[in-house]
Amino acid sequence: MVMTTVTMRSVPERRAAFRRLHESGCFVLPNPWDVGSARMLQHLGFEAIASTSTGFAWSTGRPDYAVGRGDVLKHLRILCDATDLPVNADFESGFAADPAGVAESVELAIETGVAGLSIEDRNVDALEELYDVRTAVERVRAARKAIDRSGHDVILVARTEGLLIDHRSLTPAIDKLVAFADAGADCLYAPGVRDTGDIATMVRAVAPKPLNVLAMRPGLDLQELADLGVRRISTGGALARVAWRAMINAAERIKAGSFDGLEGGTPGTRLDDIFRAFERSG
Repeated sequence: MVMTTVTMRSVPERRAAFRRLHESGCFVLPNPWDVGSARMLQHLGFEAIASTSTGFAWSTGRPDYAVGRGDVLKHLRILCDATDLPVNADFESGFAADPAGVAESVELAIETGVAGLSIEDRNVDALEELYDVRTAVERVRAARKAIDRSGHDVILVARTEGLLIDHRSLTPAIDKLVAFADAGADCLYAPGVRDTGDIATMVRAVAPKPLNVLAMRPGLDLQELADLGVRRISTGGALARVAWRAMINAAERIKAGSFDGLEGGTPGTRLDDIFRAFERSG
């Protein structure tokens, strides 16, 4: 067997590579929740990854939005140190309500080595509410200024959660994305958009800036989304949910007295070989 070793690029090199991915074409940005899943995605050939707030929270036995800024920053640093891939941070609402607090959080996130980060418009004090357009734009502008002051080439993703709260709110979501683009966001994101016509409208509205679409469940494939003009596709907590489903199904069968659910797992020798390459690189 030929033994391979994973090479590691510098943080500036990864950031430059991430910037290039946003310039043309369409790429998939899967969301790992720990070092093992991140390294596996690199092994499988993906060009970049993004953290998932839900996936990470579940891996620590907590619900989404229950993880504090310090734990998230530590998690991001671990992910950035563990793989050669650019990492985009699911940075929730910036762990602050006011623009100054968002800027401070962004500065701390940049120090972890991330190549990009997203800021949501969800109200941190009332998660079923969104910040109004003016407040949300001020928060995005503060994040933009923080990145510019840092001198690091970090992609700023501005996202609105409106379609996750009300799937009928397409126009307000698009209006916010356009305002975010004007405020300096590099990439726009409205998780929850699904209809091809709505996606195409959203792509046109934010052009020439790239649009991220969330692949929440089976439906449109990569080529269809690329043909609509989507630049990048993320999976959010979906991969983590698939993993949890497999574990829960097998465990429920064990609880019922059967071990048949353990059949078909990935051989341990294969996993060892994959992860051994990363250990040699360190």
